[in-house]
Amino acid sequence: MGKIILRLDRVMADRKMSLSELSEAVGVSNVNLSKMKNGKISAIRFSTLEAICEVLKCQPGDILEYDSEAEE
Repeated sequence: MGKIILRLDRVMADRKMSLSELSEAVGVSNVNLSKMKNGKISAIRFSTLEAICEVLKCQPGDILEYDSEAEE
């Protein structure tokens, strides 16, 4: 089975936004965003994903990628 890969770090770099700036704008702790950025989460609330996309002006597909070849 494949794996969902988080690309939050890439989108943040493209937007030149730090973890602290995103955390403050989205209202999610640095720790939780750091875990997401590093792919250490197993779930994300739609409300959090919506807020991140709003702040970064991106689509969910810019942050989430499915790799059918990767193993969990």
